[in-house]
Amino acid sequence: MAPNRRQILTTAGTVGVLAAGYALFSAAPRSRPSAALTAPSPPSEPATPSEPATPSAPSVPRTPASLSTPGTPAAPSTPGTANRAEVVARYRDTVPTRWGTDVPGVLDRLPGERGQIALTFDACGGPGGDGYDRALIDLLRERNVPATLFLNSRWIDANPVVSRRLAAEPLFEIADHGTRHRPLSVTGRSAYGIAGTQDAGEVVAELTANRGRLADLLGVPPRFFRPGTAYCDDVAVRIAAELGQRVVGFTVNGDAGVTYSAAEIAKEVGAARPGSIVIAHMNHPEGDTAAGFAAALPGLLAAGHGFTRLSDAFR
Repeated sequence: MAPNRRQILTTAGTVGVLAAGYALFSAAPRSRPSAALTAPSPPSEPATPSEPATPSAPSVPRTPASLSTPGTPAAPSTPGTANRAEVVARYRDTVPTRWGTDVPGVLDRLPGERGQIALTFDACGGPGGDGYDRALIDLLRERNVPATLFLNSRWIDANPVVSRRLAAEPLFEIADHGTRHRPLSVTGRSAYGIAGTQDAGEVVAELTANRGRLADLLGVPPRFFRPGTAYCDDVAVRIAAELGQRVVGFTVNGDAGVTYSAAEIAKEVGAARPGSIVIAHMNHPEGDTAAGFAAALPGLLAAGHGFTRLSDAFR
């Protein structure tokens, strides 16, 4: 069978000409990578400027993660209240068995038969891009389409006024895209040239620092987290659960890290079906994401598909 576009995009030759950072991870094939794979390193890319804003704990015995029940990460009786030092101590020497975007415990589809689609948009910040795709957000407003927006700490720093405005809009839900935009790993695994967190302590830091500032912004802590590049291991997912975070992946790769044309985006997003979680980006206004969604949404709405924020789907 001839390779499809996503398979072509993930070859080392193509990666060499793609943009750096998180703008690249979405070019990975929709088929999930194996734990033995680490993506090649891309060239560096300058950050996109923002558009003006509009309104030592004791060691524990080494325990393979596979001894725990897959897909059912441990959680405290009250989510989010686990002591951070205890979490680090508990998972310090735990060995991960899965790595990639298809890991037990990661939410990659909506539950049940809700008949809805979840649109999610990442704002990566830093080398991944500090821009604000106002046209995309205005499109969602005009169509009254709800969405979940994953904001990285660096993007918030670059867009403080926009961040406050988006947080105040009921149409949108704000979620956590991490502090330093790292793949979430307890062993330092990397993805697309971006070094992951090195150990359980760094996982906790990546999960909690931006969450704290988002809690100040929103009045409550965000419930959902997406790692930089969307890569994680199973131990990191369990740590997130103990800290009250649900790690979110995707079903449909909407804009391939803003490398797709408008026509390609329209085709991918237009093929979304009820239960899908669509991933795309809101931090590259120079890309075709807004145009692609503008072409896809009318058909989806005409077909009777509804849209939901993640918090309304995962009660």
